[in-house]
Amino acid sequence: MNKTRLKNYAKLIAKVGANVRRGQEVIIAAELDQPKFVELLVRECYKLGAKRVSVDWSHQPLEALNVKYCKDEVLGTLDEWQISKWERQAEVLPVKIYLTSEDPDGLAGVDQKKYAKARAKRALTIKPIRARMENRYQWCIAGVPGEDWAKKVFPGVRTSKAIDMLWDAILDASRVGDDPIADWEKHNAQFVKRCEYLNSLSLRKLHYTSKSGTDLTVGLIPDGIFAGGGEETLGGGVYFNPNIPTEEIFTSPMRGEAEGIVYSSMPLSYGGQLIDKFSLKFEGGKVTEARAEVGEAMLREMIALDEGASYLGECALVPYSSPIRQSGILFYNTLYDENAACHLALGAGFTNLLRDYDRYTEDEAHAMGINDSVSHVDFMIGTEDLRIVGTDKDGREIVIFDKGEWAF
Repeated sequence: MNKTRLKNYAKLIAKVGANVRRGQEVIIAAELDQPKFVELLVRECYKLGAKRVSVDWSHQPLEALNVKYCKDEVLGTLDEWQISKWERQAEVLPVKIYLTSEDPDGLAGVDQKKYAKARAKRALTIKPIRARMENRYQWCIAGVPGEDWAKKVFPGVRTSKAIDMLWDAILDASRVGDDPIADWEKHNAQFVKRCEYLNSLSLRKLHYTSKSGTDLTVGLIPDGIFAGGGEETLGGGVYFNPNIPTEEIFTSPMRGEAEGIVYSSMPLSYGGQLIDKFSLKFEGGKVTEARAEVGEAMLREMIALDEGASYLGECALVPYSSPIRQSGILFYNTLYDENAACHLALGAGFTNLLRDYDRYTEDEAHAMGINDSVSHVDFMIGTEDLRIVGTDKDGREIVIFDKGEWAF
């Protein structure tokens, strides 16, 4: 793999993604798959003036062993030192960088009900601490190849070649060319233009239809906004890009206002297991029926994680002609696949998608319609014939998407 291109990628994540500032602490969460790249990333963070860079290593097979052998109450409990670690993060507000490389099938075969309950219990413990951090720190998630992930994306190819191919796919999707920082500045400028137009429309509903059978109407929050690309931290006003790559413009819909049915257009990797060819029926905003040809039990566990897990938290708009779709690669990883198609998310909404969100407490944001949950799971619904029609506050209809593409 071209070392210069990898250095450019590390610089992109540190500078454009997380936007590490002088004197900040940085925490990088990574699997054991690409230690050399983690070294590059740590170096770039220090070059930007980071005070200290720590790496939290993890290993998916160990997670599988924990699920298998730990008792339920142990698996769902955080020790005092773990809680103290989160408390310190809420105090210091370090920059957090997440490098994803997990095997999409790495947790297939584990007790999914046990695993889901443990995750929900741990999340509830962390939730009030995270609430104090929300919108106040920079973070970024990006991908690096893992062996099993590479072999899943490129089956039948020898491992070393598959890893190189996945590196190329990741770097292409992330717009890592000769000058990726300049390219991302242009990319973010396009997001700003589209968001300004969408936010000028005062939309109250989105109606999704496609030949797959999707026929879903979703209500929007009157004080909600569309966003995309980078965002700013609350208080400090530091601009950062939380997802590399990103092609989406998104909003958080009104909790309790979703009627109809939607069909998935791509597989969903969730909890180390694939869910595929599924549909969700909504009544009164809540999923009342969930069916899947592959992974239906996991799908049902996902929407039963807590009360909010069966309501929508996000509506994201992505043109069918996006670069990731054009690559023809199915990544089996939501960070990439969600940028190949329009998608929805079940679970938590984003409080910073309310106009003047800093004026509201978290409880007030939820009362205004932002969904509350310990989970947030994106699933793809975009097709080449997807049509999305918005309805504004005066009842006027405006075509937002036609034949899978922006209509403006």
